[in-house]
Amino acid sequence: MLTITEAAAEKAKQILTTEGKSDWGLRIYTAEGGCCGPSFGMDIDEKAGKDDDVVEENGLKVFMDKNTSQKLDGMKVDFLNDGERQGFILTGGKAPSCGPGCSSCG
Repeated sequence: MLTITEAAAEKAKQILTTEGKSDWGLRIYTAEGGCCGPSFGMDIDEKAGKDDDVVEENGLKVFMDKNTSQKLDGMKVDFLNDGERQGFILTGGKAPSCGPGCSSCG
């Protein structure tokens, strides 16, 4: 199951409120994938789709399709703000295993 940190929830709720969409949530989707695992994207969305999984934690709803939900199992949505960089990050989960000859992994 995906978890949502308090920092991520607070920042997302702040953004949604600023946009006038305080009752919306975040959508995480699989953007692409390769031999080293999937890439994910994030957006805001008004409501869950018909077949979406929904995680609600710390007052924030996160929507994802079933395929993305499986890939995010064991991961955590967090918000990084270290002074130089700021943004939402996904951490944890299973490390991808690259196949022989993977040009991305060296």
